[in-house]
Amino acid sequence: MPCFAILPLYAIITGYFEVLMKIDLHSHTLCSDGVLSPADLVARAVERDVNALAITDHDTVAGLAAAQQAIDELQLPLTLINGVEISTSWQQQEIHIVGLNINPHCPTLLSRLAIQQQRRFERAEEMARRLAKNQIPDVLPAVLALANGAAVTRTHFARHLVDIGQASSMNNVFKKYLGRGKIGYVPNNWVDFAEAIQWIQDANGVAVLAHPLKYKLNGKWLRRLVEQFAEAGGDAIEVISPQQTPVQKRELCALAQLHGLTASVGSDFHQVTTWNDLGKNLYLSDDVPTVWASWPQIPASPQV
Repeated sequence: MPCFAILPLYAIITGYFEVLMKIDLHSHTLCSDGVLSPADLVARAVERDVNALAITDHDTVAGLAAAQQAIDELQLPLTLINGVEISTSWQQQEIHIVGLNINPHCPTLLSRLAIQQQRRFERAEEMARRLAKNQIPDVLPAVLALANGAAVTRTHFARHLVDIGQASSMNNVFKKYLGRGKIGYVPNNWVDFAEAIQWIQDANGVAVLAHPLKYKLNGKWLRRLVEQFAEAGGDAIEVISPQQTPVQKRELCALAQLHGLTASVGSDFHQVTTWNDLGKNLYLSDDVPTVWASWPQIPASPQV
C-alpha cells in the first residue's frame, strides 16, 4: 500500500511525527528554458513545501551556484541536489538523461557540456535558416536575445514564434513548425545516450531516464528503451511526473524493477501551469527502491 496513504493515520495512532518528505528531482531555470531565476525557483520550491529539489537545466550547470547561494543567504529549508539534463540520441530519437548528485565542478563534465552547447547553437542556426527560407526571417537574433546567454532550446524558438504571432500557443508551434517533419525541424545532433550516461557517472552522479512517456513510444519501443538504458549502465527511471495516471505509474515502476533500476520523481518544471508545479503529485509507493535512498543529504524519511 502506498506510504502516503497509510502514514498519516499511523502517525496519529502511534505518535510518530517524522516529517514527510516532498522531493522533486527535475526542474529548470532561465539558465536553460525555464522562466524563473535560480533564486526564484528555490523560493517557489519552499512555497510549495518541497524539501529536496534538483535543478536539472539542459546541458548546463550554470544555475546551481546561484540557487545554493540563495538557499544559504535566506536560510531556506530546502536541500539542493546538483543536477543536469543531457540531450541524447537513441535510435534517431531525442532522449533526455538527467544526471543527479553530480559534481558540478568536474572539469571533464564541464568540457563535455560545452560541446553540447556548441551543438545546440549549430542546431539553432540551422533551424533559423529553415524558418527564414519559409518567410519567417530574423529568428536567430531574437531567440538568442530571449535566451540571454542561457542554453538555447526549441522552447526559446517556440516562445518567439508565439510572440510574433506565428502561432497561438507553444504546442501549436511544435505542431506547425518545430515538430518532426515540419519546416523548422532539424534532426538532433546530440551525444549517444550510452555516452551521456558515462558522462554523468564520471562526474560522480547517477543517470536517470527522464520522463519516459513523453517520447510517445509504443509499448514495445518503450520496453526496448528501458532495457537498453539499463544495459548501457543507467541507474534509474523517472517513474512519477505530475500528469501520469495510476496505471502508467505502476507500469513504469514495474519496468524499473524488472531491469534493476531505482525510481526517481520529477515535475520537469519550467513554469507554473494549471497542470504542473514543483512537487505536484510526485507520490511513490513504499515498495519501490528510490534513487535517493543512499544520499546522506536526504534523510530516510517517508515521502509525501
